Amino acid sequence: MLIRARNLSKSYETQERTVHALRGVDLDVQNGQFLALVGRSGCGKSTLLNLLGGLDLPSSGVLEVDGAPISGFGEAQLTKYRRETVGIVFQFFNLMPLLSATENAALPALLAGKPKKPTFERAKSLLEAVGLGHRLNQSASLLSGGEMQRVAVARALINDPKLVLADEPTGNLDSQSAEAVLQSLSTLARQEGKTVVMVTHSREAAQIADLTREMRDGVFVESGV
Repeated sequence: MLIRARNLSKSYETQERTVHALRGVDLDVQNGQFLALVGRSGCGKSTLLNLLGGLDLPSSGVLEVDGAPISGFGEAQLTKYRRETVGIVFQFFNLMPLLSATENAALPALLAGKPKKPTFERAKSLLEAVGLGHRLNQSASLLSGGEMQRVAVARALINDPKLVLADEPTGNLDSQSAEAVLQSLSTLARQEGKTVVMVTHSREAAQIADLTREMRDGVFVESGV
């Protein structure tokens, strides 16, 4: 079991009221599983993804990833967790436009102090695996949206994380590019034995996952394989 959540809740205080983004969620995700979280905007799926990524902490409940009690971590532990255990693919590609595809994919590992030569070799291997072997030296500013997102997929895996999180990874792409990105994410994650949790509003995109869970008003309302 890679992810275990029990009675996980998250609330935010505003000037007018308390917003209950998550309301006692239970979740189990097996090692190597691909889970899609679907639902309308405001249903709680992005809040759950942020908790899984160590970008926020729950208000109550228990969250464990690979046996580690994430819900009880301090900031230093969360920083280490984000650097070593999690890779994230954002909706907006967040690439450095003047760097090449290879340099962008390698950047998180280089910033973590990993040796340059094996890091670039792994970056090139990952880019080839997502169909960008012919674009290794192309600057990010000259890549298409679908190509940039595939670079982002490679970048998310560069540090060999156990958990890959994808936040609406096809939200800014046309249907053809979206399909290429989803196939790249699925194929690469399965080849490397990664667990993937993807947030999407698209049921079509969710079909690539092993398991789909729908969220509404901060809770799961249905599930299916």
